[in-house]
Amino acid sequence: MTQSPAGIQPAGNPSGGTLIEGGVVVTVDDDFTVHDPGWVHIAGDRIVGLGSGRAPDLVRSSADRTIDATGSLVMPGMTNAHTHLFQTFFRGLADDKPLLEWLKQCIWPGAVHLDRDSARLAALVGLAENLRTGATSVVDHQYVHIDEQIDQAVCEAADELGIRLRLARGWADRNYHPDLSESGEVVIERTTRLRDRWNDHPRVRIELAPLIPWGCSDEAMRLTIDKAREWGVGTHIHCAETQVEVDMSLEERGVRHIHWLDSLGALGPDLQLAHSVWLDDEELDLIAKSGAIVVHCPVSNMYLASGVARILDMKKRGITVALASDGPGSNNRQDMFEVLKTTVLLQKVHHLDAVALQPEDVIKMACRGGARAFGTPQEVGTDDELGRLEVGAKADLVVVDQQTVFASPVHRPVSSLVFCNSPVDITHVMVDGHLTIDDRRLTAIDEEALLKEATESARHLFRKAGVESRLTR
Repeated sequence: MTQSPAGIQPAGNPSGGTLIEGGVVVTVDDDFTVHDPGWVHIAGDRIVGLGSGRAPDLVRSSADRTIDATGSLVMPGMTNAHTHLFQTFFRGLADDKPLLEWLKQCIWPGAVHLDRDSARLAALVGLAENLRTGATSVVDHQYVHIDEQIDQAVCEAADELGIRLRLARGWADRNYHPDLSESGEVVIERTTRLRDRWNDHPRVRIELAPLIPWGCSDEAMRLTIDKAREWGVGTHIHCAETQVEVDMSLEERGVRHIHWLDSLGALGPDLQLAHSVWLDDEELDLIAKSGAIVVHCPVSNMYLASGVARILDMKKRGITVALASDGPGSNNRQDMFEVLKTTVLLQKVHHLDAVALQPEDVIKMACRGGARAFGTPQEVGTDDELGRLEVGAKADLVVVDQQTVFASPVHRPVSSLVFCNSPVDITHVMVDGHLTIDDRRLTAIDEEALLKEATESARHLFRKAGVESRLTR
């Protein structure tokens, strides 16, 4: 971590915009520079200046708005690199079930009754939750297409809230619920239409996302991987989440998950591997060599008793690790603060090593690793523009109040962020230079009205599904 004594201001000294000053600025740049106190100047959708101490007089006098961040920490927006937004309607229905039972008894019965309107409301709630927890970018592994308009509704929800969304358009073509299955050709046809609609949007992107190895045929995998690379986007897949699933692969295909993906030519820096709990040394070596990205979901892995991912071994091999909540059906929150803390604590207790991971490690995973997961090498910008506070980077940032009874007195702001802060401490969130949360208030929607409408929609859905809950009594 570097304490920087000087500010950085580009030639021309852009005026106007928003100035955030007085807080601890954690840049998450290559040197993990911290300005304590510091300032950040935003104009348009970019960071145009930042540094230590007091902002230059010209910036202070010309800014359209100044946010006093005294007592707060300013950091890049995090990426929630794997979730299922529709599952905001499914919280708390699977407290006692392992993964495969959870799917069959809780997710499938309700998911087949989802429609455009309920999907939009579920996505609005889930994306608002992500903003409130400091995630300015979200990868939604969206695999429910009963109504083809569901995908469109999720993208519209992201557009309405102003958050970044990568809709990983999920699919399975075998061994899955018939109403949730599609052939590879249908997947390409429908995803092409969706992509054509959103391809020019500044914050919404579409990629392809085979659901699980046991639900995807080799033929459809090759088809969708080739199409993703033709489009220059990523492929997102659940991988080695449970021991049972690895055993299924060994029994049917004779290989473990990563070896199977390698045989298909899928491994590469454009591949995102959600969970990746049950991997052996050879598989980790293949991931490291290929540049593929692991998306770690520690809370979900604990909730479903799936296991502990080998994060320290990945770190030693230089594997990029991003962090995620997983869906609200198996967490039950999308809380990136909880994910930060749990990632550290789980590795500490699993290895009986109090210094297994440091706060800086997991902040890098959530910001820089998340930016890698959100973008692909073929796309312009993405991980060069997101996940860091630097001149020229996108103005995606979060202001976190540390003057609270839960965090104060603050000896190490970065440590307090990981171990003490929570979503309630977020005061401002900016995406693309626009404040999506301003003084703790969501700016794009009436939050209270949304929750009432979403609750009624969930009640109607589960009554149709015949799933007993407090809502349906």
